[in-house]
Amino acid sequence: MAASIELRLTLCISFIFVLGFSSVSALIEGLYCGTQSCYDVLGVSRDASKAEIGRAYRQLARRYHPDRYQPGESNDSRETAQQKFLLVATAYETLKDEDLRKDYDYMLDHPEEYYSHYYTYYRRRLAPKVDVRIVILVAICAISLFQYYSWWSSYTEAINYLMTVPKYRIQATELAKQQGLLNRTKEKGKNRRSKEEIREEEEQIIRDIIKNKIDIKGGYQKPNVSDILLCKIILFPYHLCTYVAWNFSWFYRFTIRGEEYGDEERLYIIRKYMKMSQAQFDSLENSLIETFLKKQLWIKENYEAYKEEQEEEMKMKMATDSRWKRYRRWMKSEGPGRITFADD
Repeated sequence: MAASIELRLTLCISFIFVLGFSSVSALIEGLYCGTQSCYDVLGVSRDASKAEIGRAYRQLARRYHPDRYQPGESNDSRETAQQKFLLVATAYETLKDEDLRKDYDYMLDHPEEYYSHYYTYYRRRLAPKVDVRIVILVAICAISLFQYYSWWSSYTEAINYLMTVPKYRIQATELAKQQGLLNRTKEKGKNRRSKEEIREEEEQIIRDIIKNKIDIKGGYQKPNVSDILLCKIILFPYHLCTYVAWNFSWFYRFTIRGEEYGDEERLYIIRKYMKMSQAQFDSLENSLIETFLKKQLWIKENYEAYKEEQEEEMKMKMATDSRWKRYRRWMKSEGPGRITFADD
């Protein structure tokens, strides 16, 4: 009987020792309040509500705040009071946030997960305070604005260049005269404008006609809001459905039913063979596109023959070009693969 009592007493002492060791080892230096419990720092229990935690913090903050601290009120020095205030603030920041408090309570209850507590603590401290989705949205909007501004600048440069080309300028002037935009009577009286103002108005009329009548394609075409990144992302589901429906229609019309290609389909196949984007293909001259259709380049064999013919023409042109000959002689005699010495 005595041995049984002694065994029970030993187990109880061991259990109390384990509990005490766990509570101490759960407090890690450098995490949260360090080796002190945040609850003990504020003088509250683990079941304390937010209101109780806030009330305890305000009382201690008034006591240890550096701006309100009076040395005669306690035996603490100003430096000690400042350290206590920082510890109180750390405890309050830890316990007022529900997620952070859950992490802290989990650390107290599971002291054996040492490295996991470090990871959880620094993950929350180093995590961005701003929502990542907001950052991505702002970045996409900024890129879209830059895209639109760049495209508009390129389009304006193209219009300014066409204003200096005599061919287009004369055509635009004739159209303006036919529409009665430049056939105005001389102004008299107070409303009479200067020659500079009349010239600026005529330039603006010519510019508007060039913008409306000339279809600029390629990299200098008029910017479209639907082409910027933000709109593309928003309209992606629509474009995806359109792409799937277009491919299904192509397969049904030309593979199952065996319909003949129209000019639009033929040009699409030719553009795919040439590995060109729609903007690049649109920038080609109309005479060159007509040549593609005459040569029936949508047929694979015809395109391969046309490609070999173009490569042979390029080789002949390079062989007869004097600059290319000089370059080949330099590569042969003094090119980057030749070894030379300083004393030669």
